[in-house]
Amino acid sequence: MFRLRRFLKDYKLQLIIGPICKLIEAVFELFIPLVTADIIDNGVKNQDVGYVLQKGALMLLLGALGLGFALVCQKSASIASQGFGTKVRNAMFRHINTFSHSELDRLGTPSLITRMTNDVNQLQLAVAMLIRLVIRAPFLVIGALIMAMTIDLKLSLIFFGAALLIGLVLFIVMTRSVPFFRKIQKKLDRISLISRENLSGNRVIRAFDRQESDEARFDEKNDELSHTAVTVGRLSALLNPLTYIIAQAAIIGIVWFGSRFVSDGVLLQGQIIALVNYMTQILLAMIVVSNLVVIFTKASASAARVNEVFDTRPTVVENETEAQEDEAAPCIAFENVSFRYPGSGNALKEISFTVNRGETIGIIGGTGSGKSTLVSLIPRFYDATEGRILVNGADVRDYTFRCLRGKIGLVPQTAALFAGTIRENMRWGKKDATDKEIKKALKISQSYEFVSQLPEKLDKKITAGGKNLSGGQRQRLTIARALVGEPEILILDDSASALDFATDAALRKALHEETKDMTVLMVSQRVGTVRYADRILVLDKGELAGMGTHNELFDHCGVYREICLSQLKAEEVRNP
Repeated sequence: MFRLRRFLKDYKLQLIIGPICKLIEAVFELFIPLVTADIIDNGVKNQDVGYVLQKGALMLLLGALGLGFALVCQKSASIASQGFGTKVRNAMFRHINTFSHSELDRLGTPSLITRMTNDVNQLQLAVAMLIRLVIRAPFLVIGALIMAMTIDLKLSLIFFGAALLIGLVLFIVMTRSVPFFRKIQKKLDRISLISRENLSGNRVIRAFDRQESDEARFDEKNDELSHTAVTVGRLSALLNPLTYIIAQAAIIGIVWFGSRFVSDGVLLQGQIIALVNYMTQILLAMIVVSNLVVIFTKASASAARVNEVFDTRPTVVENETEAQEDEAAPCIAFENVSFRYPGSGNALKEISFTVNRGETIGIIGGTGSGKSTLVSLIPRFYDATEGRILVNGADVRDYTFRCLRGKIGLVPQTAALFAGTIRENMRWGKKDATDKEIKKALKISQSYEFVSQLPEKLDKKITAGGKNLSGGQRQRLTIARALVGEPEILILDDSASALDFATDAALRKALHEETKDMTVLMVSQRVGTVRYADRILVLDKGELAGMGTHNELFDHCGVYREICLSQLKAEEVRNP
């Protein structure tokens, strides 16, 4: 947690004022038993109502002042803890946005969400408790011991013995239970993952009638969490009875020996009551300390997980200077490019090819052949393990992200739309795009017909993920979104898989006619989608199995011939 102190630098005032106010409140609280003893020994004993009322008013004043200082402390703690949490979340969100796909794949989306929510909440609670109780609780214990000593040194030995025994109980229980809190955080991650899979893949689960098995999987992990929580709960449950037994035994000892001192005239009855009150204060303060140990243990585990995010360095680092382009160079060039995912073999092996400006390239291959991986290297979602990739003659690693990705319009395999209107979604690639530009992109992507029939047209509200649209409509809108920005390079990563053949053909025709100056890379498993491209790249197990036109590849590339014959009749194979 100490490493996260930088997020508290703007709350130094609250960090000072809060504990001071709580300390003053504790001082007032320590005086209350003395006033009570005075009322009993002087007011009640002498039946002096005026004295009782006078001292009672003093108690009310001490209570009111303590309440005032407590409220100031509470407000300081709220400002500091909530501000701290906000700054940590903002910093985490910004840092996560610097990650390449490699880091996102390694940490996992469910874990990152849990860290930004549950873990930061735990840290907020720790900051609040740091201001409110970390100084107050130990001060009350020490203060109560000192005040007891001022009343009677011999009876204060009971206080010391009780405090040591309560401390020993706390130490034993906490050392046994602390490891379980770390396990609980990991199990929460697992439940978050399962919940996310269930909610995002709910349609698939229902389609395969797997609700019961998925519920069983969730129940299993939930039971594991519950078992761990029950185990630590049982350990923690020992805390209160054991501490109360020790405290009550100490109170009995105080009353037992104190009664003799009263009989001998060494102590007064009110002083015994004061000693009992101080023992109670010690007990309550020690219980607060035990709760603080639990809170800070959880916070320590959460801080380690948050720091892991901050310690993760992006493997794809942005260049700060602008790349030097060569107008005579090809639009895209791969030079002996290989790529491997962490912990696995090569996904791409020594790929080399060039793409000229305005050229349409089809990329085809079987599942897992590396098609999506190849196009993900161009906008630097990943960096090539070996070789280099050039855009306009400059290495992609020499570009700033804004410059490189500003040249590229990418339509991913999964059509991702965001909550908002169609117009707002279309302006992702160009913030000031006019309705005329948006309509042009909608027409090219074959979206204009269904959008124009909507009552709200471009003001149609889209739910998160575009769940209120069909799969084909989502894909066409994501294509339109990429086209609005008029990119130099358009990458369609199997983005027409949900379209019927007629719409797919109309889309390809519109792209050919309306984007003549645009370099287009079309990834697909459909021969019909890529067969009319200027050239086709055939990938097989991460290697470039062939490159050429449809007819050339059918005659000379066995992999492409096999794909064609699996999808087309023999008489349909040749291009007209």
